[in-house]
Amino acid sequence: MALEALSECELGMDYAGINEVAARHRLEIFGGFHPRKGDRTPSDTGTLLMLGPLEPSFWEHVTKSDEFLDGMADPLDRWSKRTIGQIAEETNARALFPFGGSPWLPFYSWAIRTGRCWTSPVQFLVHDKAGLWVSYRGALAFSEHIKLPNTPSCSPCLRCHNKPCTSSCPVDALNENGYDSGSCISYFSSSTGVDCLDNGCAVRRSCPVSASYSRSPKQSRFHQEALLSQRSKK
Repeated sequence: MALEALSECELGMDYAGINEVAARHRLEIFGGFHPRKGDRTPSDTGTLLMLGPLEPSFWEHVTKSDEFLDGMADPLDRWSKRTIGQIAEETNARALFPFGGSPWLPFYSWAIRTGRCWTSPVQFLVHDKAGLWVSYRGALAFSEHIKLPNTPSCSPCLRCHNKPCTSSCPVDALNENGYDSGSCISYFSSSTGVDCLDNGCAVRRSCPVSASYSRSPKQSRFHQEALLSQRSKK
């Protein structure tokens, strides 16, 4: 068969195979898409796959890594860069990250392009599996056109009649009108906000989809403490 006739990643790994490689590192594919004009992916990208934590084992796995034991800054980002770099090398892809400074890559719009993530009533992303706990550690850009699985027909928010995310914040810092980061951080850094510090954002926890996604409270505290650290540096 001529090389020109080969498609759907017949010369490389398929979607399931790539997901198996990611799973060895406690990551999984959170969706993908075939880029079109305006998506701001690398010019030769035929398929972009986005990676998120594979739960419930992600945090226990990652905190045993060298990056979390060496006492240096930004352990999760450094782990992500090393690990997703390895996955990219094994699967013949290019690794892309939502951190690292300007120019920032459009992970928010990429997430929506996957058809597995939507803008929630509180404007944060909501994912079909992770709910409001969704986070992306990186993405893989492939030159091949990889066949993707079917995606949900609609956002889980359309089936959520009570919309608890709009009313769960103890200080109303996150609602349909947007996010008041100052009020949020002031609250969970106070003695009265210890629940949000220890267990993560009450709004994210209120999402029915989030409730079925077994994210470690220790991971949530890590991210909350990172917000406090960023604020203290300003």
